[in-house]
Amino acid sequence: MPTDPTERRLTDLEVKAAFTEDLLDRLNEVIVRQQDQIDLLTREIARLKQQGPSGEPPAFRSLREELPPHY
Repeated sequence: MPTDPTERRLTDLEVKAAFTEDLLDRLNEVIVRQQDQIDLLTREIARLKQQGPSGEPPAFRSLREELPPHY
């Protein structure tokens, strides 16, 4: 263990730098994963828009119209 205060501070800074580098690597992995999810969701939205009639949202349907005949 370093006894010189300057050497101790240098060692502490090296440890902090190592932890910071590890954290940065993990955050970059999260960003890449999130961008992949965003890309997937964007493609899915585009696909769903193509399924509808001319890309328009489906017409509004009343729940009353969907009641079973016995009501």
